[in-house]
Formats: sequence, C-alpha cells, structure tokens
Amino acid sequence: MHKIVIMISNQIVMSKKPEDTYQWASKLAHALVPGSIIALYGELGAGKTCFVQGLAAGLGIDQPITSPTYTLIHEYHGTTALYHIDLYRINSTEEALNLGLDEYLDGQGITAIEWAQRADSLIPPHTIHVYIDAGSEEKERIITIKTKT
Repeated sequence: MHKIVIMISNQIVMSKKPEDTYQWASKLAHALVPGSIIALYGELGAGKTCFVQGLAAGLGIDQPITSPTYTLIHEYHGTTALYHIDLYRINSTEEALNLGLDEYLDGQGITAIEWAQRADSLIPPHTIHVYIDAGSEEKERIITIKTKT
C-alpha cells in the first residue's frame, strides 16, 4: 500500500479504483477545518458520492453515506459535522438559496456540494474545487483539486 500525501492546493491525483478515491478523500478530511467547503464536479457516476463517503470516514462518521439527489441535503455528525449537498435537481441560484445553501456555506462543519456548478455565484472564494473525470481505464479517475486562495 502506498502512502498518500495530502496538500490542499492545485494538484492532480490518479485514482485506479473507487477505493483509491475513498482513501484519498479520507486523508483529505484530516486536513480540513470547520467551515471548509468542497465543491465537487463530474458526470453521473464519476465518483462524487464515493469521494464524500471517504470524507465522512476521515471525519469519524460511521453511518452509511448515500447520495442526497432527492432529499438534496444530508447532515452527518462525527468529529466534525458533514453537510452533503446534491444540487443535481436544482435549476437556478434562486432555488439553491431557497434550499438554504447559503446557511451551509457559513456552517461550522465541512460542506461537500455535488454539482456545485449549479450555484457557482454562491460558492465562496475559499472553496476547494474537486473535478473528477474518467481516466483511460474503466474504473480509473483523474481527480483535479483547485483552490483560489
């Protein structure tokens, strides 16, 4: 097993299988502080929820993590709260505001937002942007992390 070194900055990580994505996100969780926001981008089935499952494990959350596609928001509590938000069914910034997204962006936990591009104008500058794209192999993923601060 190889050691994964976490630095929150502009970088690219190669994930050969879902377990790698999970493990990388779990280690990333240890570097986050309350108020951190993770914006997740990727096609359906890219591994966004798998990434959030890894974050949850790293935060000591031991309950099942599922996609909040229909409920839109799931809250979990471990060493730090995790707010898992899925904006797939949101069509406008106004809908995201009506959902209360702005309250989670100022929250005391870690906020992970799938389909974050649907509320771009609400995403604060200190957000960590995680892009998950298919690699050349079936389960391979290219994870690109970008920060603006």
